[in-house]
Amino acid sequence: MALRGKTEILHSPSNGNFLKEVELLAQFDPVMKDHIHKIKSQTSHHSYLGKTIQNELIECISGKILSTIVQEIKKCKYFSLILDCTPDVSHTEQLSVVIRIVTLEEDPQIKEHFMGFLVAEKSTGESLSALILKRLEELQIAFDDCRGQSYDNGANMKGKNKGVQARLLQLNPRALFVPCGAHTLHLVVADAAKSSKDAISFFGIVQKLYCLFSASTQRWAILKKHVNLSLKMWSETRWESRVKAVEPLRYEATAVREALLEVRNQAKDPIIRIEAQSLAEEVGSFRFALCTVVWYDMLSQIQQVSKLLQSQTMQVDVAVSLLKKTEKALESYRATGFVAAQTSAKDMCEDMNVDAVLVQKRLKSTKRHFSYESPDESLRDALQNLEVTFFNVVVDAAVSAQKERFTTLKHVQDKFGILYNVPDLPHQELMKQAEALAHTLSHGGQSDLDGKELAQELEHLPDLPSKSMTTLELLKFIHTKQLTEIYPNLCIALRISATLPVTVASAERSFSKLKLLKTYLRSTMAQERLSGLAVISINHEVGGQISYDDVIDDFAARKARRIAL
Repeated sequence: MALRGKTEILHSPSNGNFLKEVELLAQFDPVMKDHIHKIKSQTSHHSYLGKTIQNELIECISGKILSTIVQEIKKCKYFSLILDCTPDVSHTEQLSVVIRIVTLEEDPQIKEHFMGFLVAEKSTGESLSALILKRLEELQIAFDDCRGQSYDNGANMKGKNKGVQARLLQLNPRALFVPCGAHTLHLVVADAAKSSKDAISFFGIVQKLYCLFSASTQRWAILKKHVNLSLKMWSETRWESRVKAVEPLRYEATAVREALLEVRNQAKDPIIRIEAQSLAEEVGSFRFALCTVVWYDMLSQIQQVSKLLQSQTMQVDVAVSLLKKTEKALESYRATGFVAAQTSAKDMCEDMNVDAVLVQKRLKSTKRHFSYESPDESLRDALQNLEVTFFNVVVDAAVSAQKERFTTLKHVQDKFGILYNVPDLPHQELMKQAEALAHTLSHGGQSDLDGKELAQELEHLPDLPSKSMTTLELLKFIHTKQLTEIYPNLCIALRISATLPVTVASAERSFSKLKLLKTYLRSTMAQERLSGLAVISINHEVGGQISYDDVIDDFAARKARRIAL
């Protein structure tokens, strides 16, 4: 909510929520009532109700919240960085800073704390890395304790030579880089969408459908009259937009086609009538229905995994397991999906009362020069041609893109593989992996754990409730049984593994709060006020635990004036 209004005069209709709260308190609190009376009678020249005081109050509260969070981070010692950038309404590049930790309570928990917005004047890897290091120094958080970093797929962030992750790794090799899993899945879908001409054409039709109805309130009313799931815009940046754009066409294609025919009959503009007729023919074709079923089946599988990866408590081992299952599901769909899609597409055509016949596109005859290799024989069967040129290409592109883009995440999991396969490793392999993990977590002659002791601790682990426990579950088991002093190296390894982030979803969520705080009408908001309000709003759970007496004492100390004796 906006604190300030158009004026700063008490009992004015448009003086904002802050002054309205003061007026409300003055009706019940005698101290506030007396203060308001002194202001109105001009016997007091210090009202403490202006915008400067508001900013100081925001600064005091947000500072206390950050101080509480920093104390918790220092207590946990190991942390990971999550960074992401976005332009705000005033075209200023805002860098969101989130720190991920594993608490040292009786029941260890994964927490991701928002530390504020920073103005990124330059988007280069050098500038951004210097900006975050300066912020950590201001908060008095040692960068040497950083064990992980996660960003989106921008070249300035994940670049191997001059990106932020490369520059931070030079300073601290133990700050392992983990690419954002949700962004990577988004790019997998994007690669698949660009792999075939039929795929490009399909999503072009989806976008045209939305534009036709959304461009007119009358046409949108016609659409709402026929469908329950309204059409969604196809977006290149929003992760959920792809499956949401295809879903209405998958389950309500008949209703969408009827809406198009009604628009054709009622439209006075001949261009709109022609476009509605053309789109109705496309939606009613067997080719479009088949493409719709294929895309929805693929996108729904990927969307479920993307949702799970965005969880705050997601861990590297769980993420890799989910991605392996997705890869197997896509490979299985590659083998049997086209036949099942044909059955669903025929049902859609039957509901629309159109023939489920795939029309063969006219083959172009091009002049070929003499060559030693004969050209590929063109497929005369239309259904077989669509399977080869569309279905196989799209699914293969998605599978290959997933294997390629998740290589870095798999390498990170391999470094901590000893924690996931404890009961199954022989002695020599256990010692080898323990030493390798100790080497990974070593820098400047110091190591977070001892490899030999870690191997001994793993060999003498008690019987576990389950062989497929995640790192966080194993850490909670050790804390529950009060075995932390017996297995110190294992606890450190588990804490670091659970600290590693998988996605930058928390930073993305802070952008939603940014859009609520800095709107078009508040585009001139100062950076300190914006960051302070965001810290208070996003970390409201921490804000509810702080002592406001300390905030009041801090504010009073700032306003203390010398009195002549």
